[in-house]
Amino acid sequence: MIALLAASIAACGRPDAKPEEVRPVRTQKVAAGKLDTEAGFAGEVRARYETRLAFRVGGKIVSRAVEVGSEVKAGQALATLDPGDLQLSEQSVKSQLLAAEAERDQAGADFERYADLHKRNFISAAEFQRRQTTYETARARYEQIRAQLSLTSNQSAYGVLRADHPGVITAVEAEMGQVVGMGQSVMRLARPEQKEVAISVPENRVEELKNAEQIVVTLWARPDVRFTGKLREIAPNTDPVTRTYTAKIAVPAAGDAMRLGMTATVYLRSKLEVPAVRLPLSAIHQNDAQASVWVVDEATHSVSLAPVRLGEALENQVTVVSGLKDGQRVVTAGVHLLYPGQKVKLLDN
Repeated sequence: MIALLAASIAACGRPDAKPEEVRPVRTQKVAAGKLDTEAGFAGEVRARYETRLAFRVGGKIVSRAVEVGSEVKAGQALATLDPGDLQLSEQSVKSQLLAAEAERDQAGADFERYADLHKRNFISAAEFQRRQTTYETARARYEQIRAQLSLTSNQSAYGVLRADHPGVITAVEAEMGQVVGMGQSVMRLARPEQKEVAISVPENRVEELKNAEQIVVTLWARPDVRFTGKLREIAPNTDPVTRTYTAKIAVPAAGDAMRLGMTATVYLRSKLEVPAVRLPLSAIHQNDAQASVWVVDEATHSVSLAPVRLGEALENQVTVVSGLKDGQRVVTAGVHLLYPGQKVKLLDN
């Protein structure tokens, strides 16, 4: 009797066992499929055609009529060389032409007179041929100097640099007072009607660029406007500094909204070759180098870790390419507060 009473007293003094904690969680049901992938690359809007303009003769620049950003028309004067030397050269050739013309006329008159004397047998055939050769030489010299004068006149016109086509000046590479040589670049002229975006692509994304099903271009200044792009060119070699490949994305319907020099983003869209699922980044539990997710057993409402292999991350989501099955329920928030076998309450129900 005394032993029974003591056991009863001991039982009354022992505290009740603490109930197992049930943690509320948010979840997402897995549904694998061939997802669209999207990769973005920053770039710059450029003109497809950009010409380096240069004088066809050398000289000192005495005037420049345009600045960077100026819109020009075909034939418009852009810069001028000092005309002094060109004019002196032209005047010198003109004087030579006058002298050659006088020599030709004199030789021609002598030839006609000696031709008449030869008919009358007053001079020998050798003397007649000598006079004929002198006339032909004088005439050839005259034609040569006349052609030289035409070239010199053209060179005088070359002292004015004109736009070959309408466009926008994108760079000025020589200033007033500078002496430039024939063919030295003075400024660059771009045709704004055809625009493209230049981007740098890492070597591991080149094939993705080539195989992209859709290329979309957006502007940093106009994120609401989207353009359809097309891969036009990709460099065969990497940049020696960045070790990336330069690619040019043509934008056929750019319009006036896309201006030269704007910052643009090129998005490559394609589908994954294998079924995958996209989860919020908050669903990933990283343990050392292994990524895992908490999978909910809907029969027992407990969780367990499942190792997964991740694909690309986009904004706040990540692609899981293996490790999950269709129909599994994955915890998407609070993953660092869970432990294997813990009971959970689904907030999604």
